[in-house]
Amino acid sequence: MRIGLLGTGPWAEMAYAPALSAHGELDLAGVWGRRPEAAKALADRHGGLPVYEDVDTLFADVDAVAVALPPSVQAPLAVRAARAGCHLLLDKPLATDVAQARAVVEEVGRAGVASVVFFTARFQTAIEAWITEQADTGGWFTGRAEWLGALFDGDSDSPFAASPWRREKGALWDVGPHALSVLLPVLGDVAEVFAARGAKDTVHLVLSHTGGASSTVTLSLSAPPAASGATAEFRGRAGTSVLPSSDEGGAVPALVRAGDALLAAARGGRPHPCGAAFGLRVTEVLAAAEEQLTH
Repeated sequence: MRIGLLGTGPWAEMAYAPALSAHGELDLAGVWGRRPEAAKALADRHGGLPVYEDVDTLFADVDAVAVALPPSVQAPLAVRAARAGCHLLLDKPLATDVAQARAVVEEVGRAGVASVVFFTARFQTAIEAWITEQADTGGWFTGRAEWLGALFDGDSDSPFAASPWRREKGALWDVGPHALSVLLPVLGDVAEVFAARGAKDTVHLVLSHTGGASSTVTLSLSAPPAASGATAEFRGRAGTSVLPSSDEGGAVPALVRAGDALLAAARGGRPHPCGAAFGLRVTEVLAAAEEQLTH
């Protein structure tokens, strides 16, 4: 499958380009970026890939696209790519606007293309196996997820610390999708959400799930480094189950598996559980929380 890469920033450089280049069944066929000079630099670092100045020309030349762009840029381009018949490997969040996310889902359906949204934990082998096991176990009374980063700590040297969309949207939209990607497959869809602000960009959510359980979520990109980390747990008839750690080499191996998932969805014609429809649902839940926080 010939796949094009949209985006030239740190996430494209650190994760997407290496994963797509290393994948045995994906042919990274070209790069497009909003800054042509950055696209050329990225392409040169990965074997002199073709650089496309016109994104629609790239869509016409490939079978699929991978998108490493801010969500407000990603969603409209995903619609255009699907309309051109390209399968979609997208990043979370699918969008920060419900209408934009819904437009992606509708175009994916009309075009009959496959879609996978890269929720990192869902493509880490040990964590995905744990999620599946907890979903099969059932009987959960409550759940908890905490995704705490130190991205906005003054001493952070992360290349994402200056990301404009992260600065604007904060932890709710950056790490909130990770938490929901773990909770929803186990506890069921969200029936109701309550949201409250904490220190800086910290957000607390209380979720009622359609399966009868409830859960709490704490999200922050402003935690002290010593307090940062991610965890989740479920409590119910089976006792307590805690999210396992993942030491599988970071995002690149997980993205390779996301590529596997896209290939399988494209070949089999069956939507992936982390497809655009799930990305839309995550956007809807986070948008409902955001609306509460702004009123």
